[in-house]
Amino acid sequence: VQHEPSDRKQSDERLKLEIKVAHIRTRETYGTRRLQTELAENGIIVGRDRLARLRKELRLRCKQKRKFRATTNSNHNLPVAPNLLNQTFAPTAPNQVWVADLTYVATQEGWLYLAGIKDVYTCEIVGYAMGE
Repeated sequence: VQHEPSDRKQSDERLKLEIKVAHIRTRETYGTRRLQTELAENGIIVGRDRLARLRKELRLRCKQKRKFRATTNSNHNLPVAPNLLNQTFAPTAPNQVWVADLTYVATQEGWLYLAGIKDVYTCEIVGYAMGE
């Protein structure tokens, strides 16, 4: 004999949908307490324990912030290049002002370094290099 789902079960299913939407809307960063407040602001009142249970059933977890890790050692005696532009980025033709940047990319083999050079006037990438 098949029974109709209970009112509580039906209510839980509707709540699960609202919880998923709120979880995505908050960029998956809210835990149970903040999510409870977020839902209440949208007129959905739910207890913290019930919300925690439903989040667990949905396997929703928040993204955790990573600890900041400095990757640059500024405490050195090496020469520093002069700032020739003094933050005045107003070229009138291509190839007058280039800017460069360096970033680290984590791979399975270790860190990969990526350096790029961009022409400020045309906004085109003039060159790049990758290395270990």
